[in-house]
Amino acid sequence: MKDGFVYFMSNRPDGTPYVGVTSDLIRRCYEHRNGLIDGFTKQYGLKSLVYFEVFDDIRTAIQREKTIKHWPRAWKVRLIHGGNPEWRDLYETLI
Repeated sequence: MKDGFVYFMSNRPDGTPYVGVTSDLIRRCYEHRNGLIDGFTKQYGLKSLVYFEVFDDIRTAIQREKTIKHWPRAWKVRLIHGGNPEWRDLYETLI
C-alpha cells in the first residue's frame, strides 16, 4: 500500500483549519495553494500547510482523517499548536 498523509490547511494563525488526506502531500498542497481544487479551501483561501502526519498505509490515514473531522475545532487547533505553534507554512519544508 502507498504512504498516506493527513494534513491541515489554513489561511492564517488560529484561522480556519481544513483537514484532508492524500497519498501525495506535495502535489495536493500545490493544488490547494494554486486554487486548482474547487471547494472549501479555494472558497476560504486556505493555502498554508500548518500540520501533517505521515502513515505507512493510506487506509490508516483515511481513518485518522475521519476521526479528526469529528473533533471539535478547539481540539484541531490544539493539535496544530502542539506541532506548529506559530502556524508557519510547512510546504517549503517538503520541497
